[in-house]
Formats: sequence, structure tokens, C-alpha cells
Amino acid sequence: MSRKLKVIIGLVIVALIAVMVIINLKKSRGKTIEVSTTLVERGALTKTVSGSGYIQPEIDVQISARISAEIIKIHVKEGDIVQKGQLLVELDSQVYEAVKERAQSGVLSAQASLKKAEADFRRIEDLFKQSLASQADLDAMEATKLLAQSQLRQAEASLREAQDNLNKTRLTAPMHGVVTKLNKEEGEIAVGSQFQADPVMTVSDLSRMEVLSEIDENDVVLVTLGDTTKIEVDAIPDTILDGIVSEIAHEATTRGRGTQEQVTNFEVKVAVTSKIDQLRPGMSCTVDISTETRHDVLFVPIQCVTMREDKPDSTQKNRNDGDDKKSEVVFVVTDGIASVVPVETGISDDTNIEIVSGLAEEQEVVSGSYKAISQELKDGSQVKVKKAGAENEKRTSDQERD
Repeated sequence: MSRKLKVIIGLVIVALIAVMVIINLKKSRGKTIEVSTTLVERGALTKTVSGSGYIQPEIDVQISARISAEIIKIHVKEGDIVQKGQLLVELDSQVYEAVKERAQSGVLSAQASLKKAEADFRRIEDLFKQSLASQADLDAMEATKLLAQSQLRQAEASLREAQDNLNKTRLTAPMHGVVTKLNKEEGEIAVGSQFQADPVMTVSDLSRMEVLSEIDENDVVLVTLGDTTKIEVDAIPDTILDGIVSEIAHEATTRGRGTQEQVTNFEVKVAVTSKIDQLRPGMSCTVDISTETRHDVLFVPIQCVTMREDKPDSTQKNRNDGDDKKSEVVFVVTDGIASVVPVETGISDDTNIEIVSGLAEEQEVVSGSYKAISQELKDGSQVKVKKAGAENEKRTSDQERD
């Protein structure tokens, strides 16, 4: 093979390679990416903080005995509605009735002693005026009278104490409410103690309910008293209840301290303002607390915003690759071309995010797919907008043919 022929063959091969490269580049540049789009909207946006919790009455009173005695009669059962002052439980009162009788006898005896001491004092006083009794006799009789008065006061105090203990054998309702729990049965001993309560039953005001929720330590700083809430109760689906933040704990509750599973939350109480009969103490629920609302703002679906590396400029030519910074961007569609637009974002809710700057109302932006937004789309990419509901229309058409 001559040298000239070899040169010609080499040039042909190089030309073929160049043609293939050009074709591949054109194919790559001409690739159309199918996307979903949405329009930039204007309206109100509310930032929320969520937490789980359970329903409980705002007022929950444990009825305990203040004396120790056997339970003779329980007049109510769980679920009964009771009125303030209604008799709930009777305790064995025999011992306390006997104590009261002794105290009454003590009072009568003290009254008689005082009456005699007063009469003796008056007699000695008359004799003293006639110089028939000494000053010492008068002083001694006055002391006897004062002692009798003191003994009467002690006897009366003992009677009041005995009467008070006797009254404590009858447990009454401190408020209007519902008996939500019975802890004792007739025949059991109710232990009265100043240091540790021994509840016989619980009476709750079910007309005023609240949620005891746990909010993450990073979110609780956003919550303030009076914030409005939406409450979803697991046992009552498709029902949203309203509420107001009524109390925020100042001390955290920490679980799994010192482990990788450590969780630090703060208890937040939410007063339920909606009236609903199905609520029961102990029901689990989820609370969404509205911490901030902004009106007349631009927003897009959260998935529209992605992170991309900043474009290098003349001042960043010598920047190391590890120093590349990323910023929030949105892909705006104009005449089938996607353009990267840097944006500044604000607050967000579960579905939308505020656009502080970078976009205008009713601009068309890419909202899907996730792969297209996060990986495939570049500045200047050709896109094909997927028609919303096309698949549903096709499915409906297929069903009609069937």
C-alpha cells in the first residue's frame, strides 16, 4: 500500500470520527425532556410546626380520701355525670361517730367545769370585797376559771376536729363533670395520707378538652401563646378541630439521653375550641401550629425549588472546586426552553414555599419530575410540557371502549 493511500484512509477515518462526534453532540443538545409545570401564584402562606400528642381534659380531679376507712358504698360508676356537691362515696363512719360523741361529752364536761369555776370566782370575789377572803384566794379562783375556759376551748376544738373527720367519710364531687375512672371497689380500704394520694376515682370536665403535645426543641422557639392550631384526631378521621396554644413548657423532656436516639421535646398544651362529643381522654392526635402567616406573597410548590452550584465569574476563576457554593434556583419555561433562575425563598407550609425575589406572578415554572429538576435539566434545556390529566383522559377513554 502506497504512502498516499495510507494518508487518504487516515483522513477518512478522522472525518468519520468527527462526523459521529458532531451527530452525538447535536443529539445531546437536541434531547427534549418531558416535564410538568405550574404557574407562580400570589396569596397567603402560613408556616406551621407539627407535633404529636393526646387528648386530655383541661380540669381533671382525683378524688381521694383524707382519712383511712373502709369503703362502704360507691354511689356512681364510670361514665356517670355528677353535679358539684353530689355524694360519691361513703366510708365506714362508726369510729369517727364514736370519737365525735366523746368530744361532745368533753365539751359538756368542760362547760360544767367552767360554770362552777365562774360561780366560785364570783363568791370569792364577794367575800374579798367584804374582807372575808384574801387576795391569794381571789387569784387562785381566777386561775381556776381561766383554766376552765381554756379546757372548754380545747374540748370545742376536739369536737370540731371530730366533726370534720366524720364529714370526711362522705366524699362529694368538687365540680360538675363525668366520672372517668374508678380505682376502688366497695369493701376496699381508702388510705388517707397527707404525703401520698390514694385516689378512689377521677372526675373530669369533658366540656373543656386540651391536647398535650410534644414539639421538637428546634421548633418550639417559633411557638407563642395564642397561636392558632389545627388538630387531627386519629380516631376521628376526616375531621379537623381548631385550637389555641394555651401553655408552653419552660423545661424540656429528654428521652434516650446520651444515645444516638436522644430526643429533646417541649410539652405544649393546646386548648380545643371546637365542640365535638366524640372526644375522649387519651385519644392520640397530631397538632399543626400556625406560627406565622404572610399575605399577598408569591409562592410555588416546594418541589420546584432545587439547589445548583453558582456559576463561576471572573473573580472566582481561582476558586478551589471544594469551595463551590450552591444556591436555590427554579427552572422557568419560556417557548419550550428551561432557564435557571436564582431565587430567594421565605416561609413554607406543607406544600408551598414563598418566593421573596427572582420570579413574577404567573410565570411558568417546572414542578416535576423530581429527576428532571434535580438531575436532568440544565440552563437552556429543551422541554416538553406534559399535559395535566392526560393519563386520566386516556384511562377514561380506555374504560369507555371496554
